[in-house]
Amino acid sequence: MTVTPAAQTDSSSLRDYVGLARPDHWFKNVFMVPGVVLAWTASGRPPFVSLLPALVLATVSACLVASSNYTINEWLDAAEDRKHPEKRFRPAAAGRIRAPLAYLQWIVLAVAGLGIGRAVGIEFFWSAVALFAMGIVYNVRPLRSKDRAYIDALSESVNNPLRLLMGWYVLNSGLVPPASLLLAYWMLGGFFMAMKRFGELRHINNSAVAGAYRKSFRHYTPERLLISVVFYATAFGLFAGIFIIRYRVELVLAVPFVAGLMAMYMHLGLLPNSPAQHPEALFRHPSFVAYGCATAVVLIVCSVIRLPWLDRLFQTTIPSGL
Repeated sequence: MTVTPAAQTDSSSLRDYVGLARPDHWFKNVFMVPGVVLAWTASGRPPFVSLLPALVLATVSACLVASSNYTINEWLDAAEDRKHPEKRFRPAAAGRIRAPLAYLQWIVLAVAGLGIGRAVGIEFFWSAVALFAMGIVYNVRPLRSKDRAYIDALSESVNNPLRLLMGWYVLNSGLVPPASLLLAYWMLGGFFMAMKRFGELRHINNSAVAGAYRKSFRHYTPERLLISVVFYATAFGLFAGIFIIRYRVELVLAVPFVAGLMAMYMHLGLLPNSPAQHPEALFRHPSFVAYGCATAVVLIVCSVIRLPWLDRLFQTTIPSGL
């Protein structure tokens, strides 16, 4: 776990270390929200105001643990980032980060995040520990799953179901989230990650440079990445369908919205210099943000209402077990 910067400088600042923690990526913790909403619905809808203290602590915990992972990610990626046309300007790649301080920040953020997470509940704590552990699996040698084609997308996107678990366990209801929901969430994350890789590969537009920057790019081609996108989207649809029919048939009304959002994301991913390379840049596309917010509202509404006529519409009409 050592990095030798090309040109270590003395010009580091607090801003560089804050940038190392990437607070602009905290928005990804929005993936906790469906877990909160579904667990709240499944547990009989206790007064939501009673959940606010735990929800605040859970959000802070998730942000700190994520920042711990981002810190070690950027520090250990410094040598490779210098080979990327834009990432070479990041603080660690530019030599403005000191190793002892980088490791100290990594540990302090993790300890603080996990400590706060323990105050939320034991199930939440272990979900947060798993999120921290996946940061090690993804970034630290000899594991460093980010260097292995396809495994990189799967190991990064597993953070999606982990965040859903963290949201679910805010309630401490004792209920276990359905496996179909967790698998659907994982595959949706794989879809987003594969489109991100596709955008990165097309942007670099040089197989030798791409392979030097990221080892998994030595195997990837645009065609292979698009095939994986189709795989993840299909798997997401199948697992989500199982969850919808078994647990919350009203969510079928949100299917066109979710499919439309995925189509919009894929459209952005296919653009030259795709914003999918930098998820935080998606906020610069108001139509995508507006549609995403509308989709979130539809999902929440469909998660809390009951429409018996949908149960009748999708009831079994042939013997089961065929």
